[in-house]
Amino acid sequence: MEQPALSVLINNYNYARFVGRAIDSVLSQDARNVEIIVVDDGSTDQSRSVLESNDSRVKVIFQENQGQAAAINAAVKLSSGDILCFLDADDWWAPGKLSATAAAFHSDPQASLVYHRLQPTQTDGSPAFKPIPRTLCSGNLSPRLARSAGWWPFPMTSAIAVRRSAWDAAGDIPEQFRLSADAWLTGIYPFLGGVVALSDPLGFYRIHNNNWYRPVDDAAMLRRRMAHWQATVEATNRFLSAHDLAGRLRLTDHYPYRVASARLQGADTRTRFRLAVEGLFFAGEPNLLRRTRDALRTACDLPRLGEDVGLSEAAE
Repeated sequence: MEQPALSVLINNYNYARFVGRAIDSVLSQDARNVEIIVVDDGSTDQSRSVLESNDSRVKVIFQENQGQAAAINAAVKLSSGDILCFLDADDWWAPGKLSATAAAFHSDPQASLVYHRLQPTQTDGSPAFKPIPRTLCSGNLSPRLARSAGWWPFPMTSAIAVRRSAWDAAGDIPEQFRLSADAWLTGIYPFLGGVVALSDPLGFYRIHNNNWYRPVDDAAMLRRRMAHWQATVEATNRFLSAHDLAGRLRLTDHYPYRVASARLQGADTRTRFRLAVEGLFFAGEPNLLRRTRDALRTACDLPRLGEDVGLSEAAE
């Protein structure tokens, strides 16, 4: 049977030095029925000249700066594929990514989202640490997300593909997700259908100062993360309510949020012990060994501000 048509949607903002590699990694794929749409979100660097000189198979749209969600929404509106594959302009894909994604959707008609691991790299493209996410989750994830306030070892944007019918059911990504559209995709789509995880690292995730990974999480970054998690829980609950879907998320079930709060406020021995026990039963991490490791770390040495926590799970 014919594989489903694929739409590759690349969002770009001031990544003139990277976007060419992202596009080339798509053009070199062996999958059939592929369209490529790049939305430049008001770049002020040399992105326009790079994109205008690109392959004629690539459709390029320029818009005023509105954020990642608006760029992706614009790309989807112009697309026609059955499967929507997202790629950040500073990342790139391995050969075979699209054919593997198409095969996964084809084999599971109930899947709303397919993802794979990404190999983190330094800015120059050299490997940084082990592929992420370390733990993979497949099947019906909605009960797990309902117990974890929506947190799970979720993939980054460039690893995600969704079925168009699921996109049509979910609607556009709310424009509050200016920088982290993956939080919407990974938070909402598990409530709309099954999830399929591919174990191979079929893409490369570039780490630099314009994304969430940091060598050090200071107080300002922790507060940003907490505000983001809270806003995501609220957005998810609005979606569940508007679509008459069962269950509501509670921020008190969000273990990373509670640990971050303890780091900011300071944690005595009793608080550390309580958080460690909660961590042992946290629904968001399916892997018992990693759950136990995190709980012991919380009990013995809750990280202090200035220590490396942003990369801890990925680097081990």
